[in-house]
Amino acid sequence: VRSLDRFQRAVPLEAAAQHSHHVIQQVLNHLDTHNKNTPRVRAGIVQVLLETVAIAAKGSVGPTVLEVFNTLLKHLRMSVDFELGESSRRNSSTSVSSGRGGKESEERIVQNAIIQTIGFFGGNLPDYQRAEVMMFIMGKVPVYGTPCHTLDTVKIGHQGTKRIQTMLLSSLIMVTSGFKSKSMAAALPPPFLDPLFSISLMEDSELRQLVLEILHNIIDRHDNRAKLRGIRIIPNVAALKIKREKISKQDVAFMKKHGQQLYRHIYLGCKEEDNVHKNFELLFTTLAILTIELANEEVVIDLIRLAIALQDMALANEESMPMFIRCGINALVAAYLNFLSQMIANPPFCQHVSKVIELRNMDAPYLLPEHIFRDKCPIPESLDKEDRQLYFQTADMAECLAGPGYNAERLSIPYVPQVTDEDRLTRRRSLVDTISLQVDIMSNSLPDKTPDCPLGSDTTGLEEQEREKRRQVMEKFQKAPFEEIAAHCESKANMLHDRLAQIFELTIRPPPSPSGVVSISAGHTQHQSVPVYEMKFPDLCVY
Repeated sequence: VRSLDRFQRAVPLEAAAQHSHHVIQQVLNHLDTHNKNTPRVRAGIVQVLLETVAIAAKGSVGPTVLEVFNTLLKHLRMSVDFELGESSRRNSSTSVSSGRGGKESEERIVQNAIIQTIGFFGGNLPDYQRAEVMMFIMGKVPVYGTPCHTLDTVKIGHQGTKRIQTMLLSSLIMVTSGFKSKSMAAALPPPFLDPLFSISLMEDSELRQLVLEILHNIIDRHDNRAKLRGIRIIPNVAALKIKREKISKQDVAFMKKHGQQLYRHIYLGCKEEDNVHKNFELLFTTLAILTIELANEEVVIDLIRLAIALQDMALANEESMPMFIRCGINALVAAYLNFLSQMIANPPFCQHVSKVIELRNMDAPYLLPEHIFRDKCPIPESLDKEDRQLYFQTADMAECLAGPGYNAERLSIPYVPQVTDEDRLTRRRSLVDTISLQVDIMSNSLPDKTPDCPLGSDTTGLEEQEREKRRQVMEKFQKAPFEEIAAHCESKANMLHDRLAQIFELTIRPPPSPSGVVSISAGHTQHQSVPVYEMKFPDLCVY
């Protein structure tokens, strides 16, 4: 490597770059050859690769880019496999040696060296190549509901899958660091954004933190994160000297298309029971960066609706969240609305937010970030929902924003997270929801044994019939033998299959030929397709 560095100083850049690529290829081959050697040997080879890449990155890297990343990711996966295998062998052993964890810690050295190399290499690529690498790495991350996840679960189990996810997301953080894109649509295309958001729904606080950090790297194009570090009530946002530009038309279009998806994952991420202080810090930074980089007047209203929905969710507590999470959500809402009110420079809005924060300081400090997130903060047994002055009021904020610029009337529409296909891929739907859905379907399909009610009859009779139908369905599921229920469900499935087959036959059958050849089969009229060269076209249709 030192010889190559001296060679590059004396030789033109283009010629030296070719030799750099050759050296990289040789080091990669060497790493493949020694893939089962000791962790220290593999870590040393990766370190040599890092220094070689540092030299090669001065010139054009060329087609070796994905090959380098593919090899590094392959060895990262192998290192995780070795670590898990060693851990399982150690746990199954009856005697525990005094050097426990030595081999495991050495594998972590290999993994950290690989991630460092990936980050350094990715950081020296032009943005268009870095975007390709981001997509490449995301394609390797096991995500629920995908073949990649199924394969990893079978081979290395839940613990191994999580370790792979953590390592690959850490690699993405390194690659996306310093990434600048003029358009969010180019930086966050659906093939990248969708699996990233699927990971953000997983019940693991560490993985959710990594996802938010990746989003920060991509969305924060003016490097404002350092000024926003730590969730707190910022007394003077203007003193931070936030850098921002006017929102481009492309970014406005991006928020129209993907804004609800962003809000949804922030909403769901806030109520996770394993959230810790860092999760709330990252969620606050996410809201602040969205406001700086992507918020026009319409998005500002959407973000306020989101904040009020979070406050209402914490107060209603329909999901029996821990008190720390409920207080943390209220503290997050206070910190964000304080930031937002100063960013949009609306004095009445600022006054309303400041008044609520001041009252909380006196009567409910556990609803503010400076108190709830400190060690040994006293947590109340319940929240006083009746004391309206302690909470941000939609009507007051709508009055503050009335006038030109903002459509304050939209604040009266409660924010409700969209239901998407991701719900099918997560483990959030309960068995009760599934049974309830089945009951609704069965009640609609159950034969009606009561005669139709005449026009103008009392609606009480209809309600009584509906209740009776539902009672029959519930009784059937509770008392009928399993075989009878299964047969009934199978008959319904067959009926649906037959109906779909009829529809497909009508819509997908081959078009009739101009020759008009028709045949009758099984009672159905069928149009037989003939080769194009045998079709008879009118003279006017022939060219």
